[in-house]
Amino acid sequence: MLTAMFLAALFLITVHSQETEETITYTQCTDGYEWDPVRQRCKDIDECEIVPDACKGGMKCVNHYGGYLCLPRTAQIIVNEREEAAAESTSGRNNVIRRTPADPQRTPPNPTHQIQCAAGYEQSDHNVCQDIDECATGTHNCRADQVCVNLRGSFSCQCPPGYQKRGDQCVDIDECTLPPYCHHRCVNTPGSYYCQCNAGFQLASNNHTCVDINECDANNPCAQQCYNILGSFICQCNPGFELSSDRINCEDTDECRTSSYLCQYQCVNEPGKFSCVCPEGYQVVGGRTCQDINECETTNECREDEICWNYHGGFRCYPRNPCQEPYILTSENRCVCPVSNTICRELPYSVVYKYMSIRSDRTVPSDIFQIQATTIYPNTINTFRIKSGNENGEFYLRQTSAVSAMLVLVKSLSGPREHIVDLEMLTVNSLNYRTSSVLRLTIIVGPYAF
Repeated sequence: MLTAMFLAALFLITVHSQETEETITYTQCTDGYEWDPVRQRCKDIDECEIVPDACKGGMKCVNHYGGYLCLPRTAQIIVNEREEAAAESTSGRNNVIRRTPADPQRTPPNPTHQIQCAAGYEQSDHNVCQDIDECATGTHNCRADQVCVNLRGSFSCQCPPGYQKRGDQCVDIDECTLPPYCHHRCVNTPGSYYCQCNAGFQLASNNHTCVDINECDANNPCAQQCYNILGSFICQCNPGFELSSDRINCEDTDECRTSSYLCQYQCVNEPGKFSCVCPEGYQVVGGRTCQDINECETTNECREDEICWNYHGGFRCYPRNPCQEPYILTSENRCVCPVSNTICRELPYSVVYKYMSIRSDRTVPSDIFQIQATTIYPNTINTFRIKSGNENGEFYLRQTSAVSAMLVLVKSLSGPREHIVDLEMLTVNSLNYRTSSVLRLTIIVGPYAF
């Protein structure tokens, strides 16, 4: 809303007196101005003081030359006093008043003569009328909640900043109901207000705008990794850890509990990681798999008259000469009963000692060992059988050709355990010649399935 009063025509009324030499001029001021008898010119009327509720809708009233303006409360007003003085000087016109010496109202030339000043003015030491500052002298009648503002020849009772007049009362202005001053939240206070920010934000230097707080730089709340986001932050953990229920601290992840297939033998949880261990006789390969250690190559503890036989998870020492009377050693692991010895007629001609190892709980049925004739005679028939060591029926001997047979594991074996199985090959011919050979197979079952 903009209200302004503009200069209008002046009305001059001249009265001539026949009895005296006198010319009196009455001056009428333009609308928005009033006559100042002391300064002898028109002065501006402060409509903001005399017009009740001059401006609506939270606008503030600003007095203007000859009128007033309604402007937003944030507007800045610069008053040019020279223009104000010029406006006042042109708002009316005075004729020179010539008075006779007998005029009682004529100001005497004597400087000590008492002059009559208008209301709100007083005589100064220089015999001129000067404004009385009612605010300084305490002669005003403003209320305790109002601010006294001195005017020329008068005073005005105004409300302090943050308040507005409502009748004779000064009422707090709720700035939070006006156009948004605050970025996030506005809190009204008596005569003022202040801004607040949502969590994760802080007030900028202008006390109105809210800017994001980088919690990761200001005060890293995360136990391990921190990532700033608008208005908040996110915590993450290093590999091997997981966020706790407070979403800030990190707890070790027990990988061993989450899966039973991480390690071939045993999983050991560690802070932020895990490791695999193997039983005695094995070593870790590839971080998770267990591989048998060949003690016969690394730490052979057998005597010189013994041979070292490695099996899954350990080793054993066997005699280099396994032959027992009446057998004699003819080659490595082969014992022969001499035909010259009458006792040998009822015994197998030869006994060969063999060793093998298998894993515990091997899948069945499974071919595990092949027996084959080393010497082939013409017109002979060879038959194979398990002579001993199969009392529980764990094995089956399947003949695969005229000179060979396959030992089949038909029942799963659990270790550690040692089985000695005698496999016999019986040879006969058309002349009723009969002989046999035995292969004594020592089967060592390891303690684990790997």
